[in-house]
Amino acid sequence: MNILLIGEFSRLHNSLKEGLLALGHKVTIVGTGDGFKDYPVDIYIKNVFFKHRFLFFIAKLIHRITGISLIKIENSYRYYKLLPKLKNYDIVQLINENSLKTNPRVEIWLLKKIINQNKKIFLLSCGADYSSVSFANKKHLKYSILSPLETNKKLRKKYRPILRYLKPSFKKLHHFLFENINGVIATDLDYHLPLLNHPKYLGLIPNPINTDKINFIENTVSKKIKIFHGINLANYEKKGNLFFDEALAIIKEKYPDEVDIIITNSIPYKTYINLYNNCNVLLDQIYSYDQGYNALEAMCKGKVVFTGAEEEWLEFYKVQPNTIAINTIPDAKEIANKLEWLILNPDKVNEISKNARAFIEKEHHYKKIAQKYIDTWNRN
Repeated sequence: MNILLIGEFSRLHNSLKEGLLALGHKVTIVGTGDGFKDYPVDIYIKNVFFKHRFLFFIAKLIHRITGISLIKIENSYRYYKLLPKLKNYDIVQLINENSLKTNPRVEIWLLKKIINQNKKIFLLSCGADYSSVSFANKKHLKYSILSPLETNKKLRKKYRPILRYLKPSFKKLHHFLFENINGVIATDLDYHLPLLNHPKYLGLIPNPINTDKINFIENTVSKKIKIFHGINLANYEKKGNLFFDEALAIIKEKYPDEVDIIITNSIPYKTYINLYNNCNVLLDQIYSYDQGYNALEAMCKGKVVFTGAEEEWLEFYKVQPNTIAINTIPDAKEIANKLEWLILNPDKVNEISKNARAFIEKEHHYKKIAQKYIDTWNRN
């Protein structure tokens, strides 16, 4: 099949592409590379305003004063110019509900053309979208990505990129997509739960991880246990980094000679993955029920990852708590206690490391996942 994957912001589509290519399909990814993360794409939506610091500042200033986003206008224009190339595909898959990164009215207009000139259209529920944000907003979960906002209303400005999905324009985009797609696929439990029983929901297909490209690194603790905390400053509150920072402060004070802590801020993806290669433990995120892409790739390398591994996840995959990933809740003392457990039981690091790799190979192997996508696309 000839497949077009639109958008990329976690390397999901790149890993899926690798699996699809291995199965003999033709695949093209189109997207912006997602800013500083700079993920590889085949057709690059080059954004001048984002790449040049001065122009980016001017664009932000204009947006703040007028509400007009020059970056979104540029994205719209570049996708419009690309339309003649984005046709005659057997499958088109959108990374999420705002995959073209423009305003909803223009997105609908562009998507109509893409839908009309291709055979099948599928949507991923991956990252914030109307379904997951509205589900969280109704407090169906004990905690969610909106939890920090519930306790600190001053964060509302930082939450605008997420809360925009509740606006009438994005709700209209959501309904347009669900009326025109062949189906929607969740990539993990955080997006699976809000979509349960929806007629367009095709089920959960776990994130694909290229286990052939990611080598397992024997995870043994030498003199000190090395803890890596990679922060994306734009998502500091949403990922629960405050609790990680507080937990690390507790550990550093209690075990100054037993730990080596590495903290980074908003670095490119390639730099990020190279920096954590030598760590024993990786701190990923708080407000999730399942693992995102960073966590899964780290688990594949054999890292002990503090991330989402809630009861729903344990039940879905039929695994025991704290044997594959360390479930992390918004409680600094609880996080510190789990870090202390590893410090006092370093043999557990190697044990969990091997379990994590085995789990990725069983549940997230990129070729197996690619075949699940093919089967789902063909059935619908």
